[in-house]
Amino acid sequence: MGDVPVIDLSKAPGERAAWDRPRWKIYLWAVCELLFVTNAWQISSGLRVRVLRSFGAEIGRSVVFRPRTRVKFPWKLHVGDRSWIGEGVWFHNQDHIYVGHDAVISQETFLTTGSHAHRRDMALLTRPIRIDAGAWITSRCVVLGGAHVGRSALIRPLSVVDARGIPAGEVWGGNPMAFIGPRSIESRYTE
Repeated sequence: MGDVPVIDLSKAPGERAAWDRPRWKIYLWAVCELLFVTNAWQISSGLRVRVLRSFGAEIGRSVVFRPRTRVKFPWKLHVGDRSWIGEGVWFHNQDHIYVGHDAVISQETFLTTGSHAHRRDMALLTRPIRIDAGAWITSRCVVLGGAHVGRSALIRPLSVVDARGIPAGEVWGGNPMAFIGPRSIESRYTE
């Protein structure tokens, strides 16, 4: 076992590799996130959205943001009209996350755009996430950088969505991901 190499983390690239704003803005966001976005006692979705927008998030009309939501960098978050963001959702967005209109991201889902060069030097690697219009990421899923969830697709609870494309109108789930079947939406509920 002693001959298996170990990466010396003291020589790894900086932890702030994704910081693309001044330090003061990052720290100010951390305070505002704690007071207005993550705070379970703050019950106003509208206030949450206003604070996110004031830090550069692009959030459409009539979006619902439930309490205990976390957003690493609001200026890298894009959410379309009428989408629902469930309680405890964590956008660990070191790269951009795009959520289409009328999409749902349910409770305790974790979306992360970052990973590390684990065979080299542990440098930060990022890839954006795309969740198309009408998609539903159900509760306690993990969505990894590079994932693309198609229009009106559904991801079942506790699934891990890796860097692949989930086709439009399909239900997928599990770890590893597997096709479950079509998602049939009644025409009276479509645009």
